[in-house]
Amino acid sequence: MLRCLIADDEAPARSRLRRLLLPYESNGRVVVVAEAADGVEAVKALNEHDVDLAFLDVQMPGLDGFDVLDQADPDRRPDVVFTTAYSDYALRAFDANAVDYLLKPIERERLDEALVRVERRAAARAPHAPRADERLARLLDWFDRNEPGNAPAPSRPGEFLSRLSVPYKDRLLVLPVVDVLSVEVHDGITRLYALTGEAEHPVRQYLVSHTLDHFESLFDPAAFLRVHRSSLVQVAHIREMMPWFSGRMKLLLTGGHEVIASRERSRTLREMMLS
Repeated sequence: MLRCLIADDEAPARSRLRRLLLPYESNGRVVVVAEAADGVEAVKALNEHDVDLAFLDVQMPGLDGFDVLDQADPDRRPDVVFTTAYSDYALRAFDANAVDYLLKPIERERLDEALVRVERRAAARAPHAPRADERLARLLDWFDRNEPGNAPAPSRPGEFLSRLSVPYKDRLLVLPVVDVLSVEVHDGITRLYALTGEAEHPVRQYLVSHTLDHFESLFDPAAFLRVHRSSLVQVAHIREMMPWFSGRMKLLLTGGHEVIASRERSRTLREMMLS
């Protein structure tokens, strides 16, 4: 059961969220242990109650949601879901390691998604659960916080990302690297293509701010190949190689996504596939 704090300076917003949480309280998934009408009350509630999950409004008088986190005891910091009527704070919210970011008026479906994420995170921290690789977690955190082109070099050979975060709508998705098909630059914009697991739309593209060199430095070079100066492909997802113009090859990837390889890389790929 998740012990929750609701912090919002608008009483109707607190009441609405409380009503939305009632079904989860009735089935034993959550219990609301405290409410706060401003940031100061929120900090006090976090210090006085054992809170697993804090729903924090971004804009509150006195202290905003981010200030509340800064003043909270780091040893007692709960998982956080930010709530706000504005999408402007989404990236800052995830930079603060929030689990989710809900836009008002909060919809039940999105609330359910957020609770599932919190429950999964809590389960991963349980004593019986396998521990995540801390080095990979630090790399992912660095990836989220830093500017393009400043990628950290792995400290040991073979130490590469197994997951990465990408912006999608009003949230950040965490994708397994094994689902990444390619990273490509078109018209100066970097796009990452990955499998969705959906039959109708098997591949989705994400606009990302990091450079192609940045991704290449974090991915295992045994798994990813720069097939063009503007394209990085996961070799395991190549399903077909078709002759294209001027000695180049068209690569058909899992899910039907296509990438054109340069002449030099086309030769490299042919050698790899025949070896």
